[in-house]
Amino acid sequence: MHHFHYRNGRLHCEDVSLDDIADAVGTPVYVYSSATFRRHARVIGEAFEGMDCLIAYSVKANGNLGVLKTLAAEGCGADVVSGGELKRARAAGIPASKIVFSGVGKTREEIRLGLGEGIHQFNIESAAELSVLAEEAQALGRTAYVAVRVNPDVAAGGHPNISTGKAGDKFGVPWDDAEKAYDQIAATAGVEAVGVDVHIGSQIDQIAPMRAAFERVVSLIKRLREKGHSISRVDVGGGLGIPYRDTDSPPPPAEYANMIRDVTEGLGLQVILEPGRVIAGNAGVMVTEALYIKPAPERTFLIVDAGMNDLMRPALYQAHHEFMPLRERGASDETTTYDVVGPICESTDKFAAERTMPVMEQGDRIAIMSAGAYGAALSSQYNARPLVAEVLVNGDKFSVVRRRPSFDEMIALETTPDWLS
Repeated sequence: MHHFHYRNGRLHCEDVSLDDIADAVGTPVYVYSSATFRRHARVIGEAFEGMDCLIAYSVKANGNLGVLKTLAAEGCGADVVSGGELKRARAAGIPASKIVFSGVGKTREEIRLGLGEGIHQFNIESAAELSVLAEEAQALGRTAYVAVRVNPDVAAGGHPNISTGKAGDKFGVPWDDAEKAYDQIAATAGVEAVGVDVHIGSQIDQIAPMRAAFERVVSLIKRLREKGHSISRVDVGGGLGIPYRDTDSPPPPAEYANMIRDVTEGLGLQVILEPGRVIAGNAGVMVTEALYIKPAPERTFLIVDAGMNDLMRPALYQAHHEFMPLRERGASDETTTYDVVGPICESTDKFAAERTMPVMEQGDRIAIMSAGAYGAALSSQYNARPLVAEVLVNGDKFSVVRRRPSFDEMIALETTPDWLS
């Protein structure tokens, strides 16, 4: 569910016209719905009601401070994969006791930051990382609470580039080495094993692969406990899919929660969730404006002012996004087929191919739907284009929560060598 709808012939986010936002801020612009963020967080919380559960929102999906503050107010923690994301989560008011630090390549500086903050848990992914974490914890006189991310060799995810649980993926400790990793932790000062972590992919639209992975993890937890390891947490990662198309029907959070409840029943575990897309995806859109209509021998191009640098998902994952014109069209209105493309000098700068949609004119605006996750977070300044502004809506109010930088700000970090002066 989301809070983008037509009212008096114009597309609104909650009670604010997207045209009003575009007029005030310009295009392209990301627009987020506070009500949708809150609803999605609450639906997940309600699904896991009665369980000891930490909802650690995956900051990489959308790390805007306004978004993080909205979710912090709903009681969410954070799953972070960099020192910068950790600082964002803390700046948004998320307690360190609700922060989980994931990722395969934590630097010593990032590890020291997490130790200094006293975060809930480090998810480690290699024996080498464990050694560095232990060294830094000992130097600071701290104890790092650790879960080993295991690779269960289970394939899942909506695209090969977002499947993370197969044996050939870079993520996690190989399944056959997992117990050895916990023995290493038990023999090492400065670290304490408290949980097991698993994450097998993103945009997962079936419960079966997740259940297979979680059942393997539970069997590992039982063996670890038999060997004397005090395992009290299971981090099941994220990855639950969302409907990008009207025909998509990913499992609802309640079905997901019931499966986890069934798999972990009787073990007295704290369940840690890392939802990102399922909270943020349909809470945001990107509004773009038609620049030109360009007929070609085999197709017609609809050239918009947003590019792949603003929304990378279609180029990176061949991802599908629905389009909604900001001006409502009727069932009898004429339609045609477009390739929707941006201004970037790359052939992959394409949001859709042969998409049937209402006939568009120069200056018409379109909302690219389901852009709240991995939209602004993946954006860049390629082709010397400024980062897209971000707007957060709350009822009948809106606020620019990241402004579009000027050209001078874009190049402020660059200097000319002395020999060129």
